[in-house]
Amino acid sequence: MPVQANVRYPASLAAVCDGAFAVINLTGVLSSSGSQSFEAIHAFGAEASAKAAKTAKARLFIQMSALGASLNSSSKYAKSKAEGETRAKACFPGAIIIRPSIIFGPEDSFFNRFAALSRFVPALPLIGGGYTKFAPVFVGDVAEAFTRLVDRGEADGKTYELSGPQEFTFKQLMRFTLDTIGRKRLLVPVPWAVARLQGMVLGLLPKPLLTTDQVELLRTDNVASEEAKRDRRTLEGLGIVPSGIEAIVPSYLYRYRKAGQFTAPKGMPE
Repeated sequence: MPVQANVRYPASLAAVCDGAFAVINLTGVLSSSGSQSFEAIHAFGAEASAKAAKTAKARLFIQMSALGASLNSSSKYAKSKAEGETRAKACFPGAIIIRPSIIFGPEDSFFNRFAALSRFVPALPLIGGGYTKFAPVFVGDVAEAFTRLVDRGEADGKTYELSGPQEFTFKQLMRFTLDTIGRKRLLVPVPWAVARLQGMVLGLLPKPLLTTDQVELLRTDNVASEEAKRDRRTLEGLGIVPSGIEAIVPSYLYRYRKAGQFTAPKGMPE
């Protein structure tokens, strides 16, 4: 039975964590605004959730973070994610950290976002030239990772880095998106300085299309580290074969084609 809670209000967390075997904190925001700030959600929220789990004597606490999280990052998003990890571990020894690359699936905010944008604009921007690397991970694989860690029941205190089977540059992902929906658009490189100015303007919108902090975030590759791969702190280390974007993304991006599901995929006869 669903029970409402808010990570900014510890009392509400105590109620939902009572009697729990495992507590998983998935809360996060892509842009910081008002009470929904990076500090409030990513840092304080993680700490409050971990405290509630500890008080409830839960066996496990799992904190959803993000690849690129670092206390030394120039991105406030990445820095606040790392702060949340630190606070969670301080409150709940053995806390497990999950750092995924960009997550894709039917309701994702990456492929859907740019596919939708391509319907109205003649070009898509390649911030910093589009060279930033990503390894998109399927939401179903991330969910399976959580399931296996809970089933294992071991508060191992490890940080798992979850990524898909292939690495792509941002430019390659934009080209894949356009090919999938059968649209031709220019891909225009945008220098970092210009992108930052755009972020200053677009960041003022009620639902920002781009912020200066997101521009900073794009300066760092979003892929699993070699150390995590070596230590088996990955999907493969959990016994999961990661799904690629080619097998799944077309199954939900078809709605952005000119004739929807009736538009033949690229390379197929009309």
